[in-house]
Amino acid sequence: MAADDIHVRLCLQEIVKLDLEVKAIIQDVQSCGSLEELENLNKSAQSSLNNLKAKINELERVGREQDRDQDRLVVLKNVDSHRERMTSNVTSLRKTNLAVKMSLDRREKDELMAGTTVRKRNINSKETLAKAASNVTESLLELNQTMDAQVRKGNLTLTTLESSSRVITDTHEEFKSMGGHIHNSRRLITKYGQRELTDKLLIFIALVFFLATVLYILRRRLAWF
Repeated sequence: MAADDIHVRLCLQEIVKLDLEVKAIIQDVQSCGSLEELENLNKSAQSSLNNLKAKINELERVGREQDRDQDRLVVLKNVDSHRERMTSNVTSLRKTNLAVKMSLDRREKDELMAGTTVRKRNINSKETLAKAASNVTESLLELNQTMDAQVRKGNLTLTTLESSSRVITDTHEEFKSMGGHIHNSRRLITKYGQRELTDKLLIFIALVFFLATVLYILRRRLAWF
């Protein structure tokens, strides 16, 4: 097998591979969903087409270098065939791009129209939310005023309770003081009671001693008579 034949086969294989890549990209373009994706696919397609064009030119160069006229004619015929396919791919890519761009433009317009409707709905929703927020704010203000009034009442009640607590504390201290006085008085009374008992006992003893003395004296005098 001649080296030129191997070169021709390698070129043909690469050309077929690149042709299939371009066709696959065209299929992807047909299902493209955004302008950004479309742009990226077109860049890939352009790269593959440039490589394909280079390989076809390389095949043409190799074909013209063939020694035999028959081989040269076969190779150049393949070159013409692949150039026609490349031209067809380019035309198909352009038509597909145009159709996809029109479809994306229509969808964008529809989205803009839908967006306008949504914005109107959002405006109405915002107005409704603003009214609801205003009502909630008024309710919160009323609740805040009510809570302030309750707090003031609670403070007044607390002040009254503190005053009552101080009075009770003072009364308790007075009771403690009175209890101390009562305890001291009871102790004094008990002491006085004990002392009175002692005094009575001493008086009784003194009286008995006095009566005994009187009886003794009377007895002595009566004994003289």
